Amino acid sequence: MLQTAHGAIETPVFMPVGTQGAVKALTAQHLEEIGASIILGNTYHLMLRPGDELIARRGGLHRFIGWNKPILTDSGGYQVFSLAERRKINENGVEFRSHLDGTSYLLTPERAVEIQANLGSDIAMVLDECPALPSTEQVIDKSLELTARWAARCRTRFQQMKNSPDLIPQAQFGIVQGGTFTALRRKSAELTVSIGFEGYAIGGLSVGETNAVMYDVVEQTAPLLPANQPRYLMGVGTPLDIVEAVARGVDMFDCVLPTRNARNGQLLTSEGPLNIKNAEFAEDDGPADPACKCYTCRNFSRAYLRHLYRAGEMTGATLNTLHNLSFYLDTMSRIREAISFGRFEEFRQSFTQTFTRRALIS
Repeated sequence: MLQTAHGAIETPVFMPVGTQGAVKALTAQHLEEIGASIILGNTYHLMLRPGDELIARRGGLHRFIGWNKPILTDSGGYQVFSLAERRKINENGVEFRSHLDGTSYLLTPERAVEIQANLGSDIAMVLDECPALPSTEQVIDKSLELTARWAARCRTRFQQMKNSPDLIPQAQFGIVQGGTFTALRRKSAELTVSIGFEGYAIGGLSVGETNAVMYDVVEQTAPLLPANQPRYLMGVGTPLDIVEAVARGVDMFDCVLPTRNARNGQLLTSEGPLNIKNAEFAEDDGPADPACKCYTCRNFSRAYLRHLYRAGEMTGATLNTLHNLSFYLDTMSRIREAISFGRFEEFRQSFTQTFTRRALIS
């Protein structure tokens, strides 16, 4: 259980991604109805549009988007580093040009903290460097050391601001990097934990490595992080990935896969992915997933969902997204229940046998 200024979060938990202050195709009411307890906001995009200071003047991100439960915001690092030709990295921070209009910005560790304070999120991430993969061990080592120095600066600024009466209480999470190198993951974990945060994230995975490699890195890294504080695996992943990561000690997850795949006509079901655009569903009166009790599965047929997708109707994206996120959140609920009754390994084996990666869009 994770306590925040906007309520408690039962873990393990999945956080739907609300990149620009909205989970695509859904409203806050939808999210509450399907049981979302926390969502993720994207600092980079909100900083650029509409601007963190504007959001602060509007009462903070919760009030601005009409969501009264917890929010986690990233630092913007991943988005900035993905700009490649538009940014320059130095000890001070990252200079980059906006993908919207080319305006030049400087994102420092301190500025990342200040932006997230303006947004008023419940959990704020430190600024980290996300090196391109594959990279050499030397490059990854240099990068993680920069990330650790930035993390220390983030923590200092966070501590300076934490008692301000104008800001809501925040938790701050450090980020462990190190690529797929076990020794570097250990080094990064030791440096990050020594600074001291309210929680810790494992970054730099789900970027092209095999599932086996990802699981091995998580298995080696998670035990290096405090057992009494949340462990967050960033940007992961498929339902199978989540179950396997929980087995290795992870508490928190986010991924765009369920919402993005929904908009692309793929529904995630208890037996694996279902591509609703396929002709075989043109006259199928059954629900997307007979085992699911979400609004979409209770009320609409595969034939209708296929029609909406092929017709380009926005309602199709909404119904598909409702189902996919319901499937994820229900899976997390079942994981928590299995853990509480001491039956997680039984659940894990059953889930692994019934859910397949077949034709999964990732």
